[in-house]
Amino acid sequence: MAENEQKTEDTTPVASGLGGRGMIIAFVSVVVLMETAMFFFFIPSADEVSALAEERLVASIQKGENDAEKKIKDENQIKECTIGKFGETFSPQDTELTYRVEIEVYGLVKEKHADDFQTEFEEKEGRLRTAIRQKIRNSDLEELSKNNLGLLERRILTECNHLLKDDLLMGVGFTSYQLIEQ
Repeated sequence: MAENEQKTEDTTPVASGLGGRGMIIAFVSVVVLMETAMFFFFIPSADEVSALAEERLVASIQKGENDAEKKIKDENQIKECTIGKFGETFSPQDTELTYRVEIEVYGLVKEKHADDFQTEFEEKEGRLRTAIRQKIRNSDLEELSKNNLGLLERRILTECNHLLKDDLLMGVGFTSYQLIEQ
């Protein structure tokens, strides 16, 4: 009987050792299967990755285009710059009456040229003011009527752009205008 007990003791550890190895093999198999399942369910396919990359590329290109368009739009916006107030007394060529013209002149400049205009205007302000005064004095009474101010505006614009380095002014206008007979 002692021999039977000894055999039982010998086989018991071997049996339990195989059971432990089986459990380890089963556990490793389950882990490998779980990782494989996670790989198939959670990692995107090549098509999904390329679609996502294409979507991001298109979005970044559109953002870049929008930023460029916005910058160009901002540069091309028109800004008003004050040229000055002028009060001239003159006698038109065809009459002996004396008139006084009071004008406040502004210029239209693109936003990207505003700083260039300001520096050039400061350098040449005296010449610009003199040229504008001459244009006012040399105008006919008919040209100075409120209905015909476009001609005077064009003459002032042409003369100012001629005196400036580049054609920085896009247009000229009058904030206030009065023609007074004295």
